[in-house]
Amino acid sequence: MKISKKIISVLLVLTLTIPMLAGCAKTAKEQSENTEENKKIVAEAKEKLKEVEEDKDSTGIVKDGEGWTLWDEDGNLTSGGRDATGKNGVVATAKYEASQAGLEVLKAGGNAIDAAVAVAFALSVVEPNGSGIGGGGSMIIRTAEGENVFIAFRGDAPAAASPYMWVVSNGKVANKEERQGGKAVSIPGEVAGLLYAFDKYGSKNVTLEEVMAPAINLAQNGFYVTPTLYHDIVAADEKMSRFDEFYKYLRKDDGELYQVGDLWKNEELADTLRIIAKEGRDGFYKGEVAEKIVEMANKYGGILTLDDLANYEPNVSTPVEGTYRGYKILSSQAGGTSIIEALNILENFDISKYDIDSAERIHLLSEAMKISYADREEYMADPFNQDVPIKGLTSKKYAKKLAEQINMDYSQNYSSGDAVDYEHEDTTHFSVADKDGNMVAITQTVNLEFGSGVVVDGYGFVLNDAMADFSPDPNSKNCVRAGSEPLSSMSPTVILNEDGTPFLVIGTPGGSRIVCILTQVISNVIDYNLPIQEAINYPRIYDKTDEGLVFENTVDTDLISPLVSKGHPVSVYKDEPKHFGSVQAVMYEDDGTMSGGADERRDGKALGY
Repeated sequence: MKISKKIISVLLVLTLTIPMLAGCAKTAKEQSENTEENKKIVAEAKEKLKEVEEDKDSTGIVKDGEGWTLWDEDGNLTSGGRDATGKNGVVATAKYEASQAGLEVLKAGGNAIDAAVAVAFALSVVEPNGSGIGGGGSMIIRTAEGENVFIAFRGDAPAAASPYMWVVSNGKVANKEERQGGKAVSIPGEVAGLLYAFDKYGSKNVTLEEVMAPAINLAQNGFYVTPTLYHDIVAADEKMSRFDEFYKYLRKDDGELYQVGDLWKNEELADTLRIIAKEGRDGFYKGEVAEKIVEMANKYGGILTLDDLANYEPNVSTPVEGTYRGYKILSSQAGGTSIIEALNILENFDISKYDIDSAERIHLLSEAMKISYADREEYMADPFNQDVPIKGLTSKKYAKKLAEQINMDYSQNYSSGDAVDYEHEDTTHFSVADKDGNMVAITQTVNLEFGSGVVVDGYGFVLNDAMADFSPDPNSKNCVRAGSEPLSSMSPTVILNEDGTPFLVIGTPGGSRIVCILTQVISNVIDYNLPIQEAINYPRIYDKTDEGLVFENTVDTDLISPLVSKGHPVSVYKDEPKHFGSVQAVMYEDDGTMSGGADERRDGKALGY
């Protein structure tokens, strides 16, 4: 696909009509000090956030503004320029525009939680293929005061849901189209989860209207379609053929599909976001927006009700905890439990004695991944509604027992262990950290590309298809249960130094591959001391047993032969790089600087100040 140089000259970013405010290198804590200079900085930044909402005519488009472009003239994503550093705050997201939204809220006196909420709403606009207010997600927060909280807001199954809602044949839903459309829609949890975090952990230095202003501007005035977004638009062709509103949603006024470099405006979504900014959660879960959500879901066979929406609350708990070589790991109960188990297994080996590109290291990673996935298949379900042996699965003694099964000379298949004895592909992720030590990791999703394909007509967003992630087997631990979330691999993660100080905030999309992706990137950092951007860029593998050992196409193919000789069935994945995730992370360096890394496999960009 050839793209004109005129289009390439466009940087593909919006400034959100907010200047970079050079010299405004102050944290929320410092800005709150009673000095005339800091008062002036905060006042100016807040005024700029107000101007975003008031200036509905200016797109704020920058051309060649920072010497960085996302793709070349052949439509290939560029390499380099994805990382950033900062003394006050760093935001690493899957989209430049979203990182800019978060950065400007930090500059206006917000903390990392405020910035994360700004990022999430901005991503709902610029990355509708992967997330949005019609979806949900999970979040981990580590506050400057040392509080750890996990918020699950993927969205529950409606009250009318049951294990028998689908016709099943040979263990699968007989009509695969039912796993899209209205029946696939769970209660959207995104807005409730974000507003809970903002109300409970925000700085109180910025208002919800100010935090949402960048997202409103992006919807009102437009953003550029990237090759990554265009690929998912094309991939959604089958859904377009079945849902009239979705067909129109992905088309310009002239009826043609959005192309790479086109400016996509979504004024209906801008109006919806204004309702939420003004009315809070009631603006989404009650009233006109809620009524339209229910109408559209049920138009296409759904079972959602107004009571489902009005009664929804996110699940709030403490994160699952573990350690790896002295570092403290905090993560989600579902995906994070599996990551901690895999790391616990690796901890029984001196993995750093093997070269990072060696067959021995890949073999060891592969075996640990397979063991962890075997237990995941056996034990994991919604931890808020099922008995899951999390303590057993994250036990060091249990991991030692599992590690003893690994033979460094050949590959094996593994069945699940007796963890109870120790019981004492589309999505997005972003990470935010500030100087005070507030750390936020959020993974959010509408599930498959553009979710269910059901568009809330007149309100500018798609509804999720999270119900498709439940098992249709009524005997499965992951079968449909009203009020439950489907099993998820989402693993927003915070890592602390041994003394409890901030070290790393990290996460990735990638479906069931998330556990493999994060296990090896964390190992890259801790075992091999790689800088965060290099650790993210490094070639990846995964092994979940069902597909064998799968190489990213950048892995050295000379490693195939020695791994095959150990009994590994090896294949090389040559399609889209996003198959191997999109890690966004922020690391605290020894000198107090924060380093942000963003994944080149998609549209990631970190920004800091």
